[in-house]
Amino acid sequence: MQGLFACGLLLGASAVQAQLAVVMGPNGAPISKDILANLYLGRSFEFKAIDLPEGSPMRDHFYKKLTDRDPAQVKAVWARVVFTGKGQAPLMLPDAESIKKAVATDPKAIGYIDKSAVDSSVKVVFTID
Repeated sequence: MQGLFACGLLLGASAVQAQLAVVMGPNGAPISKDILANLYLGRSFEFKAIDLPEGSPMRDHFYKKLTDRDPAQVKAVWARVVFTGKGQAPLMLPDAESIKKAVATDPKAIGYIDKSAVDSSVKVVFTID
């Protein structure tokens, strides 16, 4: 019985994900899920999308919730976009702090960070649970 309880705790803990904030500079305006998905799937280049490195759990969670695609599917989408010359993959920065600094100084940049890391240097334009 204790083993089942411990197993349930582990499964429950792994299912919990942090809330993500899609952020822009302090003057950013709210953005829809569709526009955001188009930016991060190479269908629109209205803003400079900034991404975390492949293999990042936060990145995987972001794409799964936003686009309902797993990491391999996202990689395939970007390979096709780049190969056909339709665009460049988002700039990859090593961590959320780097993303926050980049979007705070570039009004056309957009990225995602843990909601708990949001401060006055950025504005939340969309939230992902």
